[in-house]
Amino acid sequence: MSKYEWRKADKEIYLPKDQPTILKEISYNYISISGIGNPNHPDFSKRIQVLYSLSYAIRMSYNGDWKIPGFYMYTVFPLEGVWTSHSQDLEAIKAHGLNKDQLAYKIMLRQPDFVDRAVFEKTLDIVKSNDKLLTYIDDAVFETINEPRSVQILHNGSYDSEMESFEILDKYIEDNNLERVDPAYHKEIYLRMDKKDSNRNQTTLRFYIQDK
Repeated sequence: MSKYEWRKADKEIYLPKDQPTILKEISYNYISISGIGNPNHPDFSKRIQVLYSLSYAIRMSYNGDWKIPGFYMYTVFPLEGVWTSHSQDLEAIKAHGLNKDQLAYKIMLRQPDFVDRAVFEKTLDIVKSNDKLLTYIDDAVFETINEPRSVQILHNGSYDSEMESFEILDKYIEDNNLERVDPAYHKEIYLRMDKKDSNRNQTTLRFYIQDK
């Protein structure tokens, strides 16, 4: 059975260069979960745990009695997150800095095309019956997310230095007569999360755009 590798099949979506590139509109199915607060707090990690528990239950289903129609081998997709501030506007962030405790987010894991709502619901029941301690599992949802056209860049380094890459994206948008669909929102795709050395992190950063 051949294996779907997102790093090979979806390079233009997940692996941009370290200079801005335009990405056309895309639409995929996700398991997602939303929250408010500092991503360094335990609640954020607990939400991530829910996403991976469900996604790996689907990925490993072929080892059990449940045979999902259309199943094929694949690599679990990278964690993604859409971020904004719950209480700060863009001017307040520029003037006073970002209050991470007031961040609002939706984190998600893309699913292969054979996963539908019925597969998600059954997976939810299986995981809940096997793990009674998963916090926030009832907050997980299955949804199709349509993303507008975007400009993206690969950011190498810690999350605290992302502003450098954001500024490059903003300049590209200005130079090409574009504008952000909503300046308060951006997307992050976590290609590498190094707990020992944040300078080794790799993150795809994405702004949604439209013509002026």
